Amino acid sequence: MANEFQTTAEGFAKMKAELDDLKGPTRHRIAEAIREAKSHGDLRENAAYHEARLNQRRLESRIAELEKAVLMAKVIARPENEKGAHLGSRATLLDEEFGDEFVVTLVGAFEADAAENKISLTSPLGEALLGKEAGASIEVVAPAGRQTYKIVSVE
Repeated sequence: MANEFQTTAEGFAKMKAELDDLKGPTRHRIAEAIREAKSHGDLRENAAYHEARLNQRRLESRIAELEKAVLMAKVIARPENEKGAHLGSRATLLDEEFGDEFVVTLVGAFEADAAENKISLTSPLGEALLGKEAGASIEVVAPAGRQTYKIVSVE
């Protein structure tokens, strides 16, 4: 497939669960909000109705996005005999400039979330980590500049 993207089994399950929730309970809740707002009368000046319709458009857009993602996803399992970092690996890194240690998980682009330290394979850090083993130093060229990390461990 031309637009296929890699994801972990966990990421794929989360996408499916979110899609099921949006198509079921969330869609019904928004439909009920629209019915309730319609019952208040004149729709031209009904802020609740306009807000509910906006929420419905956002919901349908997200559902379409997730449906496409589920179709295009390619679930990749971490190779058992590989020691280097791959999709699904957790890597502990040491910032060589500041001495800070942190843990990142390599995931597919669709499930990346910096707040949870889930880093996309296609990000500068993800690309630098790919295939590297514990003890290696990597250099990352990012918008903030050139950064150097030492890989403490890869799980």
